[in-house]
Amino acid sequence: MDFSYSEVQQMLQSQVQKFVRERYDFETRNALVASEKGYSEEFWKLFAELGWLAVPFTEEEGGLGGSAIDLMVMMEEFGKANLVEPYTANAVLAGTAVAQLAEGPGKQDLVNSIMAGERQLALAYLEPQSRYNPFNVETLAVAEGDIVKINGSKTGVLGGAVADQFIVIAREFGETRDRNGLSAFLVDAEAEGVIRRNYPTVDGKRAAELEFANLRIATNARLGIAGEAATGLQLAVDKATVSACAEAVGALEVLLQKTVEYTKTRKQFGTAIATFQALQHRMADMFIECQLARSIVIMAAMALDSQEGEKEKTRAVSAAKSRLGKAIKVIGQEAIQIHGGIGMTNELDVGHLFKRVTALDLQFGDGEYHTERYASL
Repeated sequence: MDFSYSEVQQMLQSQVQKFVRERYDFETRNALVASEKGYSEEFWKLFAELGWLAVPFTEEEGGLGGSAIDLMVMMEEFGKANLVEPYTANAVLAGTAVAQLAEGPGKQDLVNSIMAGERQLALAYLEPQSRYNPFNVETLAVAEGDIVKINGSKTGVLGGAVADQFIVIAREFGETRDRNGLSAFLVDAEAEGVIRRNYPTVDGKRAAELEFANLRIATNARLGIAGEAATGLQLAVDKATVSACAEAVGALEVLLQKTVEYTKTRKQFGTAIATFQALQHRMADMFIECQLARSIVIMAAMALDSQEGEKEKTRAVSAAKSRLGKAIKVIGQEAIQIHGGIGMTNELDVGHLFKRVTALDLQFGDGEYHTERYASL
């Protein structure tokens, strides 16, 4: 089996590398984190012009193919730069939800606005009691004629702090943990009845908590068929999970590289600590974890691109996220320990990368959750 990148994938990788090298250094990232929006609107428009926002969408939707492998190639490079732009939250998570759930001309309008960088969407699906389970939903949607009334709350809404609109997952019928009965609704962020509390996350990004207090929207704000959003929601979360895994692989590679470089310059007892056999063994273990992580993410991306059933795809995604959880703990913690106290200072990017991979470990379900999910399928 040929695992080499295609010409298009190599070009995509080269584009991102050039952008990071020329315009996205550590100081630029820190300035964006401290800015009002937390990301660069100028860079976001550039992403649209370069076609990067079209990568998660199929050619029929006007995108570049919707290949998970293409997405993996790009996200790995984003991970190396520790990008703060809400790419996964908007183009991947919310974008895939729109592509899977929306119907009619409204769907294409939404997809086009995402690819053009004109609209920030966020998928609001997790709740305080969900514990990573996207189908554990208590938020209720009650249809009354041409109006739907929504009451409930959402937590950890990625990209929610800058979203113009939310895709809200609410239950129209069934019990709290039922797969059936879930619907998706397009809700304006400033609509009456929406209470949004924005907050910064530990890794320098932004998220939001949402409350819906007798929110009233038209029934045509529903995306797709009432009560049948589960399959599209699952695919959106799985694709975003692979995206997060690929980003983590890129960040872990940089942590390994910078740790090796540091040991060549840091001296103890008059000699570089890179010559210490114990540290060499630890860095060799870090290298092995990196390679295992990349391999299993490739497997998960290939599974999503295949014609396999939903169960097989979900198992592959959970296998990757479970394995990544182990790699993140080994590589991230070793990088900090070998660097010592300087590794956790704001002046060194190692600490910021560690925070990012730690957050990625928890996003879309930690290793324990995905190990259990894999075993249950």
